[in-house]
Amino acid sequence: MGKQKTKKFAAMKRMISLKDQRLKEKDRAKAKEKKKKDPSAIKEREVPKYPSCLFFQYNTQLGPPYHILVDTNFINFSIKAKLDIVQSMMDCLYAKCIPYITDCVMAEIEKLGMKYRVALRIAKDPRFERLPCTHQGTYADDCLVQRVTQHKCYILATVDRDLKRRVRKIPGVPIMYISNHRYNIERMPDDYGAPRF
Repeated sequence: MGKQKTKKFAAMKRMISLKDQRLKEKDRAKAKEKKKKDPSAIKEREVPKYPSCLFFQYNTQLGPPYHILVDTNFINFSIKAKLDIVQSMMDCLYAKCIPYITDCVMAEIEKLGMKYRVALRIAKDPRFERLPCTHQGTYADDCLVQRVTQHKCYILATVDRDLKRRVRKIPGVPIMYISNHRYNIERMPDDYGAPRF
């Protein structure tokens, strides 16, 4: 008895190469012509555009009334520390402050459920301005970073370490955080009321 021929599984059909001579001229792939680089030609390079509001690291768009983008955990930690958000912001910066809440942050607070209903009630305060979001998904960190990058007129209020690390790489954006039961601000040139350590 001879060996039976078994069918090979997952065997690919051999494809004809596009450069094969048997193909018609019009179906054949064109050989790529290599262009010789001219050493005397001017090299074009993409340079990142810096916003005109920045004077080196100093942001000239920041000034009273301050526009402060608030993150979810900033509201929760403010409740824990028993701080009135708007009043404490004014105590920190000695000027009028307008807190802003994006749709993403609002959605994040609503997802937290009944345990954080106080935070939701604070977020719906008429003193807080609402910013509509047009992007997909409700991941607040990306939304806040994108807004802060586009418009340099905001101060970001957050307690999240990862978000702070991301925002520190963007020049001219101050970060407000909570320490010692009061608000503090970093990378702000005119932080009159911020505590000195």
